[in-house]
Amino acid sequence: MELTAVDVRAWLDEDLGDGDLTSEAVVPEGATAEAAILLKERGVVCGLELARSVFFELDHEVIFETTSADGSELEGEVARLEGNGRALLAGERLALNLLGRLSGIATLTRSYVEAIAGTGAEILDTRKTTPGLRRIEKYAVRCGGGQNHRLALDDGILIKDNHLRLAGSISAAVATARASGAEVEVECETLDQVGEALEARADSILLDNMSTATLARAVALTDGQAKLEASGGITLDNVRAIAETGVDFISIGALTHSARALDFSMEVL
Repeated sequence: MELTAVDVRAWLDEDLGDGDLTSEAVVPEGATAEAAILLKERGVVCGLELARSVFFELDHEVIFETTSADGSELEGEVARLEGNGRALLAGERLALNLLGRLSGIATLTRSYVEAIAGTGAEILDTRKTTPGLRRIEKYAVRCGGGQNHRLALDDGILIKDNHLRLAGSISAAVATARASGAEVEVECETLDQVGEALEARADSILLDNMSTATLARAVALTDGQAKLEASGGITLDNVRAIAETGVDFISIGALTHSARALDFSMEVL
């Protein structure tokens, strides 16, 4: 997981403002404390090193020992820490917010991955992420067993409906895109568009909001000529049926934009 001290410092500055007035008022300056971080419901843990970085930024001598690892599924204690009491309390909320957010994404992703086990399809995320947090949210998807789609627009070519309106047609768009040397994916809403994308020799086709019956027909029509990605309207109730149509990938924006944060707490011992 890529992270810099600048990110953590900015997040701390947002939360602390000019300082933690409560802790500075009631906790002696030199007091030390031990604490445990607890996951209060079962889920996939993610963000432990990020939490460590939060406390280290406030107290470079903090001891932060994990009792689990990112990607582990459990309920209970995930870390123990010891350090300056004011520092532990100042970092508490940011660390818990990050753990809760990322673990929620990892847990939801794991649910989808387990739902399609054995089908051969893979779960992908999207760019529907929280601005500024994309790298760590996509890391959380990987902790849950999913795979990352594009990190940014420079990671690959995905020709969508608005591109097509400006380019004129799928064949024209793919022809000019292929000249870049990059692999080309095209979003298609109908089987006719799938046929046009295949004729243009697209490398991958995103099948947008298609029924399972139409997805199965698209798989048969493609016959291995391009990778197929199903997207739109994916839920835990229908993801297995979608995977069983034979598509290669299933992309789900909800992994990052709708995951519920898990409940973490920090208890001073």
